[in-house]
Amino acid sequence: RDESLPCCNISEDLRTYQHHLYAVVYSVILLPGLLGNVLALWFFRVYVRETKKAVVFMMNLAVADLLQLLSLPLRIYYYLNNTWPFGHPLCMMCFYLKYVNMYASIFFLVCVSVRRCELIMRPLQYNSPRRKRDLVICTSGWVFVCLACLPFPLLRNSSSQPHNTSKLLPGDDQVCFSELPMISVSTTTAWALLMTAELIGFIIPLILVLACTCLTAGSLRESTAGAFPDRGEKRRALRMVLSCAVVFLVCFAPYHVTMPLDFLAKANALTCTMKNVILRCHPVTLCLASLNCSLDPLIYYFTTDEFWRRLSKPEIPESMSFSRRLSCLTTGEETQDS
Repeated sequence: RDESLPCCNISEDLRTYQHHLYAVVYSVILLPGLLGNVLALWFFRVYVRETKKAVVFMMNLAVADLLQLLSLPLRIYYYLNNTWPFGHPLCMMCFYLKYVNMYASIFFLVCVSVRRCELIMRPLQYNSPRRKRDLVICTSGWVFVCLACLPFPLLRNSSSQPHNTSKLLPGDDQVCFSELPMISVSTTTAWALLMTAELIGFIIPLILVLACTCLTAGSLRESTAGAFPDRGEKRRALRMVLSCAVVFLVCFAPYHVTMPLDFLAKANALTCTMKNVILRCHPVTLCLASLNCSLDPLIYYFTTDEFWRRLSKPEIPESMSFSRRLSCLTTGEETQDS
């Protein structure tokens, strides 16, 4: 902390603004996100059998989104009523799921992009599903993300009451989420954790997604030895990888730009004017990060061939078709016998 900078008093209208913003955004994305991701999971489970086109990764991406969406009703209640009556453990669980969803989504978006890019650039190596390998990648990704996100709740004070209760709004008796006080850590430790989150959680994945986008787009302009010859398939792959990049840039880039600035603001290392701007902008970027729960299903619907075929021309499941053919044959035989 820079001692030459004065401590700025955070007004109650800032907290009111944050609560109203979160309540509105979470209410808007809750129902579309639930419907979209549940439909996606059902569709992949019932209709899509192959895994070489990143279907397993998209299913895990939908699960990650659902984990956060299921916690949104409690968040909405808190931001509307300015109180958390559900206990500290549940508060920490919802707080934890927010970051697990964010970084699990980043991980699986990278997996989808890399898989689609590899399928176009080196199709001979992906001519058959590799379910076991994909399951190992998904399991490892979940374990890594869950462990890496533990510092977010662990760095919060175990008490559900803030240090200064005089600034609570009327009706407040318990606080939750980012309003919980931080455990005191050294500046070096704080910066180390922050830079690690930025590098591993955002910068490296961003480079991978952009590289896959460029490689897939380049495959349309030139014929690479061993690359996929079907230009239509290349366009579909580019559409999917480009969608992943757009979701990545719209939802996660703004948050990771303001995250270190928010840290500086809360450490009183910025001027009062700059601190007020950051504390008003950072909640907006956090809402954008939550928006991925509703945007991710669009990747499935608008970039997956099977979704287009099923939506444009519903097909009878194989079991029903077989039963119908058997019924017709039986009816025909009875007609001949009579």
